[in-house]
Amino acid sequence: MNDGFFLHTAKEKERRHAAAQRLRDHRIDVQAKYILTPISSSSISVAGEEVDSMGHSALGSDGFNVPPMHGDFEAQRHWMEITTHLPISQWYFYDLQYWGLDYPPLTAYHSWLLGKIGSVIDPTWFALFSSRGIESQLLKVYMRATVLISEYLVYVPAAIILNRKLGRIRGVSSWESSVALVAILMQPATILIDHAHFQYNTVMLGFTLASISSMLAGRALWGCVFFVAALCYKQMALYYAPAIFAYLVGVCSIQGFDLGRFLSIALVTVTSFAVSFGPLMLGSIYDHYRGISSFTAKETPLPPLLAELPITLNERLWYFPPLLQLTQSIHRIFPFARGLFEDKVANMWCAIHTFHKLHIYPLGQMQRISTVVTLLSILPSTMTISLFPRPELLPWAMASTAWGFYLCSFQVHEKSVLLPLLPVTILLGSDGGLRTEMRAWVGWANMLGVWTLFPLLKRDELRMPYAVLTLLWSYLLGLPPTSLSLYFGRQSRNGELKILTKLLHLGFYAVMIAWHIGEAFVLPPEGKPDLWVVLNALIGFVGFGICFIWCNWQLILRSGMMEDYFDVRLRIEAA
Repeated sequence: MNDGFFLHTAKEKERRHAAAQRLRDHRIDVQAKYILTPISSSSISVAGEEVDSMGHSALGSDGFNVPPMHGDFEAQRHWMEITTHLPISQWYFYDLQYWGLDYPPLTAYHSWLLGKIGSVIDPTWFALFSSRGIESQLLKVYMRATVLISEYLVYVPAAIILNRKLGRIRGVSSWESSVALVAILMQPATILIDHAHFQYNTVMLGFTLASISSMLAGRALWGCVFFVAALCYKQMALYYAPAIFAYLVGVCSIQGFDLGRFLSIALVTVTSFAVSFGPLMLGSIYDHYRGISSFTAKETPLPPLLAELPITLNERLWYFPPLLQLTQSIHRIFPFARGLFEDKVANMWCAIHTFHKLHIYPLGQMQRISTVVTLLSILPSTMTISLFPRPELLPWAMASTAWGFYLCSFQVHEKSVLLPLLPVTILLGSDGGLRTEMRAWVGWANMLGVWTLFPLLKRDELRMPYAVLTLLWSYLLGLPPTSLSLYFGRQSRNGELKILTKLLHLGFYAVMIAWHIGEAFVLPPEGKPDLWVVLNALIGFVGFGICFIWCNWQLILRSGMMEDYFDVRLRIEAA
């Protein structure tokens, strides 16, 4: 009996040891899948510069070999050129017809720094005027390396800190947080736009993540500093501004209006803007003192904000140069003269324009209409976060307002879809972020978002990176088209995913795959050369509209507003 007992115990220990070994092997395998893969893929932007036998880059970029403007790559290079060679007072005035600087000051300072470093390596890269349209392979390697380094200095640390903070607050295991972090850093739309199409969006997105992390830690003032940095790097961060503002108003009004806290937030915000614009303002005063002027009344028109003042200002006064710089930079940052939308973008105005041409209406009228519609679209989320100012609800509110801006605002670009996708994606690191429902919705939104970017990426010869990164990300999260287990496998049997959600998501996945097949093999009819691009925008608009509704609904549910409402109703009925 004792021998049998010890034999049974030994077998049980062997069984447990074998199970533990299988678990360790599984974790090692998953570590290779979730950790080594993104490390190798992060070098795509630089390694992709390998050239073929004809001397062409293996990885395209926006506007490559397309004169006279050469695309976004040339725009970023040109800003490094003008900031390193021109007085600071001329940055926002120089040759505005050829990629004139139209981003806030932090982008200009960043361009100056990168241009100075690059000029040490090869002065011809950023030589004033003579370097226009230069597309040497070594320059492209340098430029892509600057994107990668900027991302690793700002975006990656901010994402890691925020993901860990979300995990600690919501009690998420370190293993799940690590998997979520890989999914966040491997977001295909962000990698393709910044490292392939060529942008520095991750700097702005990194400051935004740092702002959210500060809010979660209860450091609202630091949150303001980081968010102002995001705004002063790229004005697209305004998509988040209503949610941030409403949250801070709610924080100041939890137990009566806290005037001291409100004034401290206002003071820090104004000071942060002053620090960001300070070098531009002070530099213009210094240039004025040296006799360098960016403005001549005969050659350069006054910025609209300055021209509409009821008084005439003397150009020789000391305060005229900084005022001129401020109004000109604002005029360049907010390009209302460009039109309602750029190219074929998956938002409301492009969808309506497909069936009813909107260019017949005055531009000013469309600006006012789009402003009203945008304000109405963000009203539910801003009201909710101001009434229930809990930091864990902030990503939901930011996603909701960003979707509202993307769908309804003026002058939207395809790349702007990165803004609503970011707060949605970081929710993978929150409580239940990798459960079936959340993973299905977040994954679907990201797959739809990168799919709507395909026409833009195709023009840049980025079809192969698009396919590789998109399929890799879907594989990592177990999403279609690489896996259907989330909708039909063991995970789908827990009842989290409703039948309507399954039909909706799988229907969109099927349509996206069918669109790719049609776009690749079926020529559009004569007279409709943009048929496939227009279909892409229309389908994307419908899907993004659903994402907008889902984010707002989740925000309202998680705020507890519905519970309070039903409790009141029950008490009224009981009385």
